[in-house]
Order: sequence, then C-alpha cells, then structure tokens
Amino acid sequence: MFTLMVVLFILGYVAIALEHPLKIDKAASALITGTLIWVFYILDAENILSLGFSPSWKAFQVINPDAHGLHAIREFIVDNEIIHHIGEIGEILFFLLGAMTIVEVVDQHEGFKIITDKIKTTNKVKLLWIISFLAFFLSAVLDNMTTTIVMVALLRKLINDKQSRWFFASMVVLAANAGGAWSPIGDVTTIMLWIGGQVTTFRIMQMLFVPSMICMVVPLIFLSFRMKGHIDRPEIYKNEMSLTKPWISTLFLSLGVGGLLFVPVFKTVTHLPPFMGMLLVLGIIWVISEIVHKNASNEVKNKLKVVRILQRIDVPTILFFLGILSAVSALQSAGQLNLLSQVLKDNLKNVFLIDIAIGLLSSIIDNVPLVAGAMGMYPVVDVASNAWDAFFVADGVFWEFLAYTAGTGGSILIIGSAAGVAAMGLEKIDFIWYLKKISLLALLGYFSGAASYYLFFA
Repeated sequence: MFTLMVVLFILGYVAIALEHPLKIDKAASALITGTLIWVFYILDAENILSLGFSPSWKAFQVINPDAHGLHAIREFIVDNEIIHHIGEIGEILFFLLGAMTIVEVVDQHEGFKIITDKIKTTNKVKLLWIISFLAFFLSAVLDNMTTTIVMVALLRKLINDKQSRWFFASMVVLAANAGGAWSPIGDVTTIMLWIGGQVTTFRIMQMLFVPSMICMVVPLIFLSFRMKGHIDRPEIYKNEMSLTKPWISTLFLSLGVGGLLFVPVFKTVTHLPPFMGMLLVLGIIWVISEIVHKNASNEVKNKLKVVRILQRIDVPTILFFLGILSAVSALQSAGQLNLLSQVLKDNLKNVFLIDIAIGLLSSIIDNVPLVAGAMGMYPVVDVASNAWDAFFVADGVFWEFLAYTAGTGGSILIIGSAAGVAAMGLEKIDFIWYLKKISLLALLGYFSGAASYYLFFA
C-alpha cells in the first residue's frame, strides 16, 4: 500500500492534467484522489508505519509511549493526522475564499476600472511588461496567490481574447511566484523559513531580489519576441452601464487593497493565522457594503450585495485545492515525502543540487510539505564546525537558495503553485496548453535565476 499510495497520486495527477480530453472536472479527480489515498493509508497503516518513514508517527509514539496496536494507529491517523492536516488545509481554503470574495466585491463595484483606465496602451508587449512588473512587486507585499487573484480580475477588464488572456495570466503566475520568493511575506514557504529562523528579512531580500527578477525577466524577453499586435478590450467594458458612483468605486478599491495589505500586518501583530485577518477584512467590507447600499435600488442590491457576490465565487477551485492538498498531506503523514528528502540527501550530496531538485519537484508536489520536509531533514546549525554545516546556519546558502527554488519552481506547471491553481480555476487555463506554451519558458527562467544566485554566491 505504501507504493500504491504513490501510484494512486500519479494516476490522479494524470487525470487532472487530462481534464479536458477526459471531460472530467479536475476538482472531481482531486477529491477522489485525496480521499482514496487516505483510505489506502488507514487500511494498511500498520505495515506502512512499520517501515519507519513517518516522522509524525515517531513523534506520536514519543508523546504516547504506551500507544500500540491498531487502536493507537487509528487514533494517530483519525484523531491526530487528519485533524492536523485539515486544519492546515482549512487555513489555505478560508484564506482563498476570503481573498476571492474581496476581489470580487471590488470588481463588482468597478474598483479595478480605476486602475485599468490608467493603463492606456493596447500594445501586447508593453502591457505584458506592465502587468508582470506590477504582479512581481505586488506579490512581495501581499502573497503570490492573492496577487494572482487580483491581477486576473484586472486582466478580465483589459483583454477580451481568451488565448491572449491565458498568456498574460500565465505570466502573472510566473511574476507573482518570483516576486514572492525574495520577500519574507511573499510566499508560504518563505514565511515558513522566516518564522523558523532559517532566514532573516533584509538578508533574504538582498540575496534573492536579483535572481527572482531574472527568473521573471528571461521569460518576458522571450515572450516579447513572440507576441505581436494589440489587445482588444472587452466590449462589455466599453459599453456597460455603471450601477455605482465614482466615490463608491474608489472606496471599495481602497478597502479591498488596503484590507489585503493589512493581512500580513495582522499576522505579525497578533501571531494568528493569515486567514483570520482575511476573514476580518471581509467582514468589515461586508458591513460597509450593507451600510452603503442600504437605500439602494433592488437592481443595485441584486448585483452589489455581498450575499449575491458570494454566489459568483468559483467553488470548484476551492474543492480542487481541498482534494490535492489532502492527497499530499496523506503522503506526508505516511512518510513518502520524508523518504524523498532522504533520497535527495543521500544521492545528490550537494546543497545546490538538492535545492534545485526540491524546486523541480515543487512543480508536481506542493512546495509547503517539501520545504517542511527539508526543514525537518536539515536542522539549523548554530555553530558551523565544518564546510557542510556552514550551508545550514541561519541565512546559510541552503536556506536562501531553498526559498528561491521552492518559490519559483512551482511555475513550471500550472498546478505547481497556489498562484497557478488560482489562475487555472479563475481563467480555466488548460493544463496541456500551459505545458506546451509556458512550462519551457518558466523552466528557462528558473534555471537562469538559479545560475545568477550561484554565480553571485561564488
């Protein structure tokens, strides 16, 4: 069953990749995969855990020395592991739900129209550079997933053609992931390393800004030679009747952007999970919306009340997240990811190669458990007694390079990062299309940035 869990994950991954040819929504495939892997796990848990690859099972036994037999194993999986992982997954899902709702509220109140009206160019290449740099710096302040949600909403107001919008949305994913890598609050994995003491704020910004910028600029240059012509703005955007006043649009744009910027501040001050800050912001915007539209016409209320806007949220994307993260958490609990970390350590024996491998794997497996596994496999060294240990001190090369590779490697495949999954759900980007059109460019940017860091370090 230990191996069968991995096989099932691969089959589920293939089903997700072939969503359009199979005509089966990726959310359904992800939910089936995530559930069945846990089923396989618990049915043969005694044999799987006896292999000794699960660090969480070892920790459970240390805390509960008298626990033994099937009853203890079931208690470990059902009452500990599932509850623990569903809590972590829930944080991501509620964060995503809150961010998507806030962005949709701003969009329905024509807040993004204020920004899109400032972007006058219709030249594809110029617009591509503007959008990419905007996403790059925005994701350093927010996070890559929230940035992608905001930028995709902007693109819908700027570009009518679906294929062109897919190119721009894909470049937003690359730029958001690159921008999140050099900031301590820009990506979940960088936040983990920052909170864990592996990296510090100014050092990570100093060392990774240039590699992250190169990671984005290299694909941009190549796309600049391929893209020709001008974009077509949506006809609806040109002719639609406004249901809101300019001051209301400005108010909700300010509330939305300000609220999203407030989330990392909320986390730093309270030490509570970011999703709680996001839900607080959503609640405040909801109350203000109710007050603003208290005496509005029924037509305005039907479109602009938050209750109505919630019906527009892409629930299948959230369910897809639930399924795929559930599958990965089962592999983490059973020990397959820990085994993978050991294999990397034993075979590569080079911190740069290990980090590059983790980055490439993060395009297939969620980067959060991969980084968590790396943090568990390679503890922070207080005093380096040899050249190898020097890589693992706080702000050591291993941790800095890991922040880059784990943050940007997910761009290689559309489902390799939270930003990619958000864009895929919002724009219905086809997995195979992204693989053919974008993956090679993302890979080129990934290795270009990695090479620049290596040369800079050397």
